[in-house]
Amino acid sequence: MVENIRSASGHVHQKTVLYLGELNDSQQAVWAKAIEVFNTDSGQTETRSLFPSDRPAPLTDAPALSLHLQDYGLSRPRQYGACWLASDLWRQLGLDQFWADKLPPSREGTDWARLLQVSTAYRLIAPGSEWRCHRQWYDRSAMGDLLGPDFHWGGKDQLYIVLDRLLEHRPALFTHLQARWKDLFAAQYEVLLYDLTSSYVEGKAEEIPKARFGHSRDHRPDCRQVVIALVVTPEGFPLAYEVMPGNTSDKTTLKEFLAKIERR
Repeated sequence: MVENIRSASGHVHQKTVLYLGELNDSQQAVWAKAIEVFNTDSGQTETRSLFPSDRPAPLTDAPALSLHLQDYGLSRPRQYGACWLASDLWRQLGLDQFWADKLPPSREGTDWARLLQVSTAYRLIAPGSEWRCHRQWYDRSAMGDLLGPDFHWGGKDQLYIVLDRLLEHRPALFTHLQARWKDLFAAQYEVLLYDLTSSYVEGKAEEIPKARFGHSRDHRPDCRQVVIALVVTPEGFPLAYEVMPGNTSDKTTLKEFLAKIERR
């Protein structure tokens, strides 16, 4: 499906909007099995072959359906494949069961567990701000279709609130993920990698106690920042993280962090 675009010079070119595949003779055998129709008279399903209306349908055992492609329109296209894969990964990691009892729905009907699933898929597929997720990405994704009609999509404030609700479950989450890494990928924990990074904050950040001036890895010494410590396996599976004040020195964190990892 294409759209005609007129340039500033007046020339018209076609922009591909969506690729629906091909309908040609070489694919006749495949398309003959592409659709099944339920016959209400016989109570059975019957196969139909699909062919465009501007070409005569070849004689086959299955009756042909003529497609009037010029009458088709594209309405509210949504990204499906990546959303389906993110949702499947969510289930394979057991996160649907893990969060079911830890993030029960609110009295107002906010489904915190599935809202977190949307937020996680968003960060995996097209990471950005919560505002962008709320105003743009969600409606252009198939997450609502995949989560079902009973899922109540809240506003951007709920996207922030659900992050605060995760903090108390952080140790349990990493314990759960550690077990899943071992079951799914036979992850080994004899060797672990530890590193620090930083993330700066625009503005004065007066309400963020850990936001302080320090060595900026982002080359923004004019901004306050926080330091983030991360522990991963050599394959890249995360095991723990910690957010520390922005003026934390690298060499002062290792001993304490090693003790935390050993306890876990």
